[in-house]
Amino acid sequence: MSGLNVFEHGGNLYAKMRETGGGLSEILDFSANINPLGISDKIRQTLHESLESIIHYPDAEGYALKHALSQHYQVDSASITIGNGAVELMYILCHMLAPNRVLVTAPTFSEYESAARASGANIEYFYLDERDNFEIDIEKLMKSLTDIDVIFICNPNNPTGTLLENKKLEKLLEVAKIQDTYVVIDESFIDFLPNAATYTCRHLIAQYENLIILHSLTKFYAIPGLRLGFGLASPKVTMMLHAGKDPWNVNTLAQNAGVVALSDNDYQILSRDYVAEAKIELYNNLLAIKKLKPYSPSVNFILINIKETAMTAKQLRNTMENHNILIRDCSNYPGLSSEYIRLAVKHKEQNHILIDAFKKLLGGI
Repeated sequence: MSGLNVFEHGGNLYAKMRETGGGLSEILDFSANINPLGISDKIRQTLHESLESIIHYPDAEGYALKHALSQHYQVDSASITIGNGAVELMYILCHMLAPNRVLVTAPTFSEYESAARASGANIEYFYLDERDNFEIDIEKLMKSLTDIDVIFICNPNNPTGTLLENKKLEKLLEVAKIQDTYVVIDESFIDFLPNAATYTCRHLIAQYENLIILHSLTKFYAIPGLRLGFGLASPKVTMMLHAGKDPWNVNTLAQNAGVVALSDNDYQILSRDYVAEAKIELYNNLLAIKKLKPYSPSVNFILINIKETAMTAKQLRNTMENHNILIRDCSNYPGLSSEYIRLAVKHKEQNHILIDAFKKLLGGI
């Protein structure tokens, strides 16, 4: 299997547990970008009440979930494909489109590249410049679309947190339409934004047949172990996605949890408000540690340059693991180096423990 790259993700709690023999409660995981409020009470109750239903096959059409998604996001249910996480849909999409050349920004979420390579595609990188705080120059990006079959864009971008307004993305879509390029926009973290309407492209689905939107529900609703996501696309691409997927790809528990989660307005508002406050507090506390250079966060994670610590990301990760704190080593992201880590925004009390650990390790402020 030479030539295949195995990308290491955050959130690998189980490897740490196998190594130490400890339990989940003993580990502070800042490596996975999950809503710090955790699973809502309504989801817990629904999962408990749904247990008996797993003796039956799940609804292959996902009718109730599609209806809930349609109502919540104001989209046509006919444009929706539900997935066992957004990543499943990435792989199905690449398999069905069979692109030759795929463009990804760098740094960004690794599974775009992995899914494209799995379908036999050649990868091109559009590198983001740290001197510009990793902002995407949309004009330069549009000029890079020649002979590109598919471009993946993460908005908000993981791990940088940078954002693109939908007005700029619509300009890209126009150029991509002329170039016969599919534009895949991953909006998996957009629910954390209080002003998501400025950035989402959901309203453009009917207008652009070359637009595909992927959206994970596991980050915002803190259910990564359930696996749940959806895609939005034109009728042609939606038919393609449905043809390429397992008919029962989303289990009953995940479907029921999704329906309840989408109707839980109180949880949604509380989550956005909490993360908005906690991310700024954590950012300011990190900024006060002179050896760290955090980038201003837009959602529930923060990218940090650690050059001044004289440690590599791997060394810092290993050191923090000795204190049962997991952080994300970003050195395996194309476009980043061993000088970068990423931290999730967690409960304020947990964030304080992290800051205290950094101060002890790095000599205080």
